Amino acid sequence: MTDSVRAALAALQAERDSSWTPAQLALNAGQRLDLVESFDPRDAVKAGDTMPDFALDGIDGTIIRRDALIADGPAVLIFFRFAGCPACNTALPVYQRALWPSLRDLGVPLVAVSPQIPSLLSEIQRRHAFDFTIASDRDNALAHRLEIVFEANAATRRAAATPLGTVTGTGTWELPFPTVLLIGRTGIVEWADVAPDWMQRTEPSSILDAVRSIMLPI
Repeated sequence: MTDSVRAALAALQAERDSSWTPAQLALNAGQRLDLVESFDPRDAVKAGDTMPDFALDGIDGTIIRRDALIADGPAVLIFFRFAGCPACNTALPVYQRALWPSLRDLGVPLVAVSPQIPSLLSEIQRRHAFDFTIASDRDNALAHRLEIVFEANAATRRAAATPLGTVTGTGTWELPFPTVLLIGRTGIVEWADVAPDWMQRTEPSSILDAVRSIMLPI
């Protein structure tokens, strides 16, 4: 197992290159290219923004609120797509191994957020037994306010065996870009990384560097 998200996703892509048909590969690459080309980072959440107040639904029935999450210091949010997403099932276990232990030792909460409804989202927790929190952003309410939402393109919709809204329980084709946010104790976004290509995600080391940089003693 690797502690690099980049290497883990490269291995996933290599497996697809050997097992998928050219049409499947082209469809996947085309959707990702569309997102990269249409993405404008000026629109998305960035460092210095005020983090909107939020209430996320934990899959254990709890409510995760912004002010409670940062009451004792900074917190990290990682937005991912849904429980059955192969790239998410590749990246999140890397964060469990290479990110969460250090955050836990620093006293920094980690919440992984998806728009998928809690009853379906809990599948990824059962599969991997994550020690950090998994939460639902119902209807992409927070993701919309952060402007990190996209919709699948027409080719992806036509090729889908099951509508995405049925898979996620949301009834829509909307998903968040993979995004990592570091929220400071005052509610300001101290650091942000938004990836329009879901096969390119933030490395644990980059997140830890950002966390440590705002926790240095004055």
